[in-house]
Amino acid sequence: MFQILLIIIYLSFISLGLPDSLLGSAWPTMYPQLDVPVSYSGIVFMIISVGTIISSLQSDRLTRKLGTGKVTAISVCMTAVALFGFSISNSFWQLCLWAIPYGLGAGSVDASLNNYVALHYESKHMSWLHCMWGVGASVGPYIMGAIITGGGTWNGGYRTISLIQVVLTAILFFSLPLWKGRPQIKDESGKEVEVKALSLKEVLKFCGVKEVLICFFCYCALEQTTGLWASSYLTLYKGVPAETAASFASMFFIGITLGRAFSGFITMKLNDVQMIRLGQGIIALGVVIMFLPLGATVSLIGFVIIGLGCAPIYPCIIHSTPTHFGADKSQAIIGIQMASAYVGTSLMPPLFGLIAEHITVALLPVYLVAILVLMFVMHETLIRKVAQKEGNYAG
Repeated sequence: MFQILLIIIYLSFISLGLPDSLLGSAWPTMYPQLDVPVSYSGIVFMIISVGTIISSLQSDRLTRKLGTGKVTAISVCMTAVALFGFSISNSFWQLCLWAIPYGLGAGSVDASLNNYVALHYESKHMSWLHCMWGVGASVGPYIMGAIITGGGTWNGGYRTISLIQVVLTAILFFSLPLWKGRPQIKDESGKEVEVKALSLKEVLKFCGVKEVLICFFCYCALEQTTGLWASSYLTLYKGVPAETAASFASMFFIGITLGRAFSGFITMKLNDVQMIRLGQGIIALGVVIMFLPLGATVSLIGFVIIGLGCAPIYPCIIHSTPTHFGADKSQAIIGIQMASAYVGTSLMPPLFGLIAEHITVALLPVYLVAILVLMFVMHETLIRKVAQKEGNYAG
């Protein structure tokens, strides 16, 4: 039964990734039909992000009340309904309306599932599960593209993904007996204890929480900034043709997906902290390569290496949370980590956009280095504080 549930969780992570890239892939077709400016995709994205942040912050309370299985099933159901709403929309305001349940459904399931896996499975499964997210994020645009090129519409693409989500929702509801009803936390004697939901103010008082939130913010900011601006950097600064730059920029995400597949095996030898440091070192190597005046091809390679470096960091930060802060606090902290991640992805790429517009896009490597250094400092500070709290820090 334990393995059947793991398969269902894998499917859930694919489901999480499926809709994430749809808006970007379909928007060039959508905005002329909706008769809105191309920039309006940012409005839909921000509505989804705000909903995701709100539901992430509430994930601890919801999971303790309903259990991970029900939260996952209900959240995926909300996402399916929202995607179907997208499929029947013919005006921009309707997209904005359906973006609300879309965002609210995405945040809770992300935080709840991540915590469940961190508590009940080894680190390798966390890496492989996030690899499955990458598979979903890659397959979604492919489905959308196939439908549009086959004579269909973007509405049909959203409808297809929504039907896939409906099937998964049914599977999740049928699988509810396999899930542990509520988080089962035990004290030192092995006796189960009931733990109350924690507020944001309470969580921020715990030693090391601020550092891990900033660390997670930085990682997601670095990943999203690189993914969003790689093509523009290659085209505007390195002179790479736009179509070539787009294909190589996509290699950044392929690097993350493949890197997480390999990271699952490496975690059998290295712990979460070592994996995070390894990832940061590989990112640093990729950024250094971008600084080298050796032509466009070398810069392309640099982006792929950055993607490989990003691969282990997100899943290992999540998986290490119960170890650093305790199983009784992990759901609340992971929920806030998710919120911090979405704030980073919402704020930092547009901020670089302002830098690129008013100064130069050539500063992308400098921007990435600044984020990476802050992430490294925050992670090392977190490790030192946790070790000091446990009384085994040697200095």
